Amino acid sequence: MSIVSEFKEFAMKGNVVDLAVGVIIGGAFGKIVDSLVKDIVMPLMGRLLGGVDFKHLYINLGDKTFETLEAAEKAGAPIVKYGAFINTVVDFVIIAFAIFMAIKVMNRLKRAEEAAPQVEPTTRECPHCLSTIPLKATRCAQCTAQLQ
Repeated sequence: MSIVSEFKEFAMKGNVVDLAVGVIIGGAFGKIVDSLVKDIVMPLMGRLLGGVDFKHLYINLGDKTFETLEAAEKAGAPIVKYGAFINTVVDFVIIAFAIFMAIKVMNRLKRAEEAAPQVEPTTRECPHCLSTIPLKATRCAQCTAQLQ
């Protein structure tokens, strides 16, 4: 078997295709959540906290002072960008919550499928001749044996 045909067989397996689709959708979902956090959630939180813009929050670890984060980055100053970290944590929480909700829905559907009502049997086998008889029968119709 040639390498090309082996690779084609591997790439066309259902799990590989499903994984590829999951990665692509996950990447797109990550961009949506990133935009939600940066463009909607964090500005609202900043507004509620007195007009704070989280993406510009930093701690300068160097000797010089800088007016903006961009100026500190341009100068190569040692900085801790805790505002960016807060944005990333909020991103993670939203993604984790969305995944949790999706799994919760899938588990609920799985439980509903598993908990489908079992059909009560209406027949049983005669212990003497092994023919099928109604569950409430007291005598077998085939061998006429008395049943308990």
